[in-house]
Amino acid sequence: MNTHKKPVIFCDFDGTITENDNIIAIMKHFQPAGWEQIVEKIMNKEISIRQGVGDLFALLPSEKKQDIVTFAIEQARIRDGFEALLQYCQQEEISFYVTSGGIDFFVYPLLAPYPIEKEHIFCNGSSFEGETIQITWPHACDAHCTNDCGMCKTKIMRSFDQAAYDRILIGDSITDFAGAKLADLVFARSYLKTQCEKEGIPYIAYEDFHTVVEALKTRKASASVKPSV
Repeated sequence: MNTHKKPVIFCDFDGTITENDNIIAIMKHFQPAGWEQIVEKIMNKEISIRQGVGDLFALLPSEKKQDIVTFAIEQARIRDGFEALLQYCQQEEISFYVTSGGIDFFVYPLLAPYPIEKEHIFCNGSSFEGETIQITWPHACDAHCTNDCGMCKTKIMRSFDQAAYDRILIGDSITDFAGAKLADLVFARSYLKTQCEKEGIPYIAYEDFHTVVEALKTRKASASVKPSV
């Protein structure tokens, strides 16, 4: 850890801040025909994340908006230790950003009880004006990314100069893997953990945010120890 670099955390939402993937939970509950095949194509990288997420929500009629929003918010569970992580970040003056491939209609309400500035929350948008739900992409890939992410996490990470920032990523899924390649420190679980192992990317495993806080404390303490002469 470079003590001259300012730490900044980029934290995934679905399956990371929340215990499960909210998009998958919505699809499993409302069961639109063909959703499982779309998810399979995303995971097999046959289609991009942006196309896949857009195709999934296009299966759901806009007239079900209230049912979908209510379900998404009521079923979600925040991962243990999240408040402790936010408190630690505040105490240590660590910038905390939510970088989510999730959708605004459930991301913002679920994060509303926590002290996170709206400008620090990046996610996809939504429109219920047509017959089916349309996903919008306010943070699409730039010229440096060809993954067609939808919500491009690497675009956001790259806006923080590697020479000035200690970039820390917390994630769990396929949407976090490209960002893990850019990060100075990776906290991983589930799919991301498996992919980091395959690609030889160092990571710290976690199942709750208490583990993340303790690892950050240990890392800071190690960096502050001056080598003996």
